[in-house]
Amino acid sequence: MKSWQERPIEIRNLFNPAFCGLVLYRTIASFQEVENAGVPFSLSLLVLPLCLQRQSREILRKGSRSYFLKIAAEHPELQVDFARRCNDVFPFTLEALGVLMHVGALVISPDGRLRTGPAGVRKSISGTPETIETQRVATYLGKEFARIGDRATIYTTLGIRP
Repeated sequence: MKSWQERPIEIRNLFNPAFCGLVLYRTIASFQEVENAGVPFSLSLLVLPLCLQRQSREILRKGSRSYFLKIAAEHPELQVDFARRCNDVFPFTLEALGVLMHVGALVISPDGRLRTGPAGVRKSISGTPETIETQRVATYLGKEFARIGDRATIYTTLGIRP
């Protein structure tokens, strides 16, 4: 991973570790509302590719009153290049998780699940319309991932081998 100053301005803006951490935090917090055990690490790797890509985010936002598995079945375009996007965003996901741990907003349970930490973040969602939409989709994903409850099902639905 390049140092912060060596990154192009577009990358610094889109993959800002604090913002990516906020998106991941929203998913983890909403997951815990349904399933208190916390988010399996492997599911955290799917959040940024789904939330940050405009087309995926729009599909999920429009269908947020429906089930994730139904939305994914009705929109196979979610699977297009999804595995590549996950690989491309992987370093930024790790960096964001590191920021969350550093500020105390994330803890890892003994069984390896991601849980919100004592520091937390503001509950109210604010920012530009696009960042608000991104956080709301992240919140939706957390609840849906918890309701599904099976990592293999989620991965298979998105066209990735678990």
